[in-house]
Amino acid sequence: MALLGSPDEDGVVAGGNGDAFAIAGVFARLLALCDDDVMRVLTLVMAETLAAGSAVIEALGNHLHVDMGTWWQPDDAFFDLLRDKEIDNSMLAEIGGKLVADGNVAEKVKTQTKIIRDFLAGENGRQKIETWLPRWMKFPAESYTSRGGFRTADQWTQVQPLFVRE
Repeated sequence: MALLGSPDEDGVVAGGNGDAFAIAGVFARLLALCDDDVMRVLTLVMAETLAAGSAVIEALGNHLHVDMGTWWQPDDAFFDLLRDKEIDNSMLAEIGGKLVADGNVAEKVKTQTKIIRDFLAGENGRQKIETWLPRWMKFPAESYTSRGGFRTADQWTQVQPLFVRE
């Protein structure tokens, strides 16, 4: 924001407020900057405008081979949002193996989630799993069920043909 002469550190570059004068002002500032500084501003604009789970993010993530595991780890908020038994059991199979998942298929989501956490932390006699990323967070994003309706995976399915090379 300082590169654009804005005193508001928490402001936005790509606010989309329809103020043509403000947009012209940003453009004038960009013209006065070196290429490296313009790229820094472009990074901010991209961060402001790219919507997680969108077709653009899926295209970029796949093209750039983004490894979300470098940037994200499951936390309490992630586990608090798990409420689907089928999904939890599929995650348990990924982390603990099919035998563990099958042995706990009738357990409540809360119990299965606890076992997943035990594997990730290496607690309660479970072998620690160092790296794990839910299918939702990978590129390409994948669903845990065949029910459909997982928007992010659907977005990739729509744009994937654009990136297939013959």
